[in-house]
Amino acid sequence: MKTILIKNIVNNIVKVSSIVKIQGWVKNKRMSKSHLFFVDIYDGSCIHSLQLIFNNSIINFQDNFSQIIPGCSISIQGKLVHALKNKKMFEVQVFKCKVIGYVYNSNSYPMSSKKHTMEHLRKHAHLRARTNIIGVISRIRSNVFYYFNKFFYKNNYHWVSSPIITSLNAEGAGDMFKISNFKKNKDNLDIQQKKFFGKDVYLTVSGQLSIESYACALSKVYTFGPIFRAENSNTTRHLSEFWMLEVEVAFKDMFGIIEIIKKMLKYVIKLVLKKNKDDLLFLKENINSTVIKRLKNFLKSDIIQIDYKKAINILNKQNKIFPNKIIYGNDINSDHEKFLVDKYFKSPLIIINYPKTLKPFYMRINDDKKTVAALDILFPGIGEIIGGSQREERIKYLDQRISELKLNIKDYKWYRDLRFYGTVPHSGFGLGLERFIMYLTGIKNIKDVIPFPRTINNANF
Repeated sequence: MKTILIKNIVNNIVKVSSIVKIQGWVKNKRMSKSHLFFVDIYDGSCIHSLQLIFNNSIINFQDNFSQIIPGCSISIQGKLVHALKNKKMFEVQVFKCKVIGYVYNSNSYPMSSKKHTMEHLRKHAHLRARTNIIGVISRIRSNVFYYFNKFFYKNNYHWVSSPIITSLNAEGAGDMFKISNFKKNKDNLDIQQKKFFGKDVYLTVSGQLSIESYACALSKVYTFGPIFRAENSNTTRHLSEFWMLEVEVAFKDMFGIIEIIKKMLKYVIKLVLKKNKDDLLFLKENINSTVIKRLKNFLKSDIIQIDYKKAINILNKQNKIFPNKIIYGNDINSDHEKFLVDKYFKSPLIIINYPKTLKPFYMRINDDKKTVAALDILFPGIGEIIGGSQREERIKYLDQRISELKLNIKDYKWYRDLRFYGTVPHSGFGLGLERFIMYLTGIKNIKDVIPFPRTINNANF
């Protein structure tokens, strides 16, 4: 028989009285006074589990019931019926059951049916997807990945695979993972080889520079994959390996790319509200009571936009909160960001036109020669989720910035070529997937929205 997904039963796709085959994992079990046996099974297709009803007519079932415990996997066949106590719900009267995978030591099984802390789940990342909360996060994350790709496909963007191994630092600074190659000697010890690529290479911190070259030929492109930052940080907002959506568009200035970002965000959030209703309801009841309301409000409102200079002026008026004056040209730190979006504006915020000294070499110099056409988008409870800019398409100013930042101009020859051969105004941005998932779900720690978090001193599983 063909296996039926529980989500299709919950969504009334499968007819009542049908004979169904279900495969999944046991969540819990119990026995009634009338000697009926009840098992709740889930298959990960949705937040819901399905109640199975067993009776003594199943051969040897009573003898095997002790083996069916939370965590074990089973395959059943039975008749789909309405639940006695609630006709809107379903259950299955089982006539055939097979245990596929036993839990051999139930006392050591770390994902029991009781509620666990997020800290406990992090210690067992290989098993935590079996819990409701991580299942919810995983389904939303999977759908969001699809919705972003769908948005760009519908709007005639081309996906470009950017390299993970690179010799360039897109941000023009340190904090990169260097790649070395080794071989084993006769004593099974690692011996470092000569440079495999003939030069020092690193794990990429961004695919931006690479896809800029494709934007200058295909007009609208994006890449979506893992990037790596060797920052010595272990906060609730930082990972050493995370996923970044990066977009580059030719013939667009900074304000043009901002409009693309707004449309993209509303498109994705609208689909999450529509397609992940049950997952969001679980989050509303267990994580953040405002999660659905907040997303609906986002769809109804525009994102507030201010200049960096105005942001500094607002912060400097909060003498009681920030007694130390913030000098123009200083960075806006996480405490400042939280105040602006959580307390002052109480909504997402776009800050534009930063001093050039705060931003990388590739951002376009504004007419004042002091600021660049840069943008950061901050979200309540998270901080920066999106960073972008209009790119510097003028070779004179690009070379000037490379020189100011004391970068080796030879390393950027191919990137500079784009300004010699048919240069064009273009803009782009990067969105941190994990931080966006934090905003959608209300989850407070970024380590809980990626399957296997990589942070300093932590590369388990």
